[in-house]
Amino acid sequence: MATRGGLNPLPSVVVDSLRKSYGEIRAVDGVSFSVEDGEIFSLLGPNGAGKTTTIEILEGLRAKEGGEVKVLGLDPWKSGYALHRKMGIIPQGFRFFDYSTPREAVSYYAKLFGVKADVDRILKEVILEDAASLYYNKLSGGQKQKLGLALSLVNDPQLVVLDEPTTGLDPQARRAVWNVIRELKKEDRSVILTTHYLEEAEILADRVAIMNHGRIIGAGTTEEILEKEGSGERLEVKAAESLADYLEKETKLKVEYRNGIVSILLERPHDAMVALSQIEQSGIEWKNLRTREDTLEDVFVRMVGGSTTEAGEVV
Repeated sequence: MATRGGLNPLPSVVVDSLRKSYGEIRAVDGVSFSVEDGEIFSLLGPNGAGKTTTIEILEGLRAKEGGEVKVLGLDPWKSGYALHRKMGIIPQGFRFFDYSTPREAVSYYAKLFGVKADVDRILKEVILEDAASLYYNKLSGGQKQKLGLALSLVNDPQLVVLDEPTTGLDPQARRAVWNVIRELKKEDRSVILTTHYLEEAEILADRVAIMNHGRIIGAGTTEEILEKEGSGERLEVKAAESLADYLEKETKLKVEYRNGIVSILLERPHDAMVALSQIEQSGIEWKNLRTREDTLEDVFVRMVGGSTTEAGEVV
C-alpha cells in the first residue's frame, strides 16, 4: 500500500481532560493525551482502568461527559459517519460470520464503505492470502485476528484502532500480528493499541500511556518511563527468602524478594562486589546469578499495584 506521508501535519488524536462516569464510578477521570500522525501509541492498564471506555469515546460509540476530543480533526460523537470512513477498528473479541471466507469478508466490507478494494492485495498485506478461501470457523486464532486487521484496512484509513488484537493468541500468532502492525507504521498510519501484554507495548509502541482508576499515571516513550520510574540496575539470584533476610541484615543495600528471586539494587558499581561477597558468606544455597534493569512490566506492576502472568499479561 502506498505511503501516506504528509497527509495530516496535526496530531491524529487530541484528548484533553476527558471525563466519563457511570453512576458514582469515574471510568475516565480527566485523561489527556495525543497521538501523533504516523506513530503507534499504546494505552495500557489493568482491567477496569478505563481503557475501553476511552477507546469507545474516540470511536464515537459513547458520548463524553466532559473535556475535549478530536480524532482526525473531528468530534467523534457529532461527526461519527465522516470519521468512520477515515478509521479502521478492531474491537475487543473480534468475530465474523462462521461461513464467510476472508475474501468474501473483505469484499463485503468494501461494499459497506462504498469503496473499490484490491482484495488480493489487502489479504497479502496481512499475510492471509493462503487462507483466503477458508471459512471463518476454520481459521486459526491468529488468522482470525489477521482477518480483523484486513477488514480495518478496507477503507484505507488514516488511523487504526486495535483493541486487544492479540489476546489469547499463541506466541507465534502474536508475532505474526506484530509484523502486520509494524507495516501499518511503515505506511505512515497512526495506530492506537490497547493491550494486556506489556512486552507487546514495549516492542511496538513509539509512546505509551499507563491508565489506572480512570487516570493516566505515566506517559512517554518506554525509555522515558523507565528513566523516571525505574529502580536502576539489580543483581539477582534464585534462592530462598532467608537469603534476602540475611542480606538486608548484613548490608545496607536495598533487597527485595519475589517469586523465588532475591533482588539487590546496585546504586554504585562497588555494590555488586559487596552483594556477591555476602551471598557467598551466607552459606545459603543459590543459583542463576544475573544482573538486569527494569522492564516496562516491572515499572507497570509497581505503578498500578497489580501483577502479570509469565507471558507478561496484565491480570
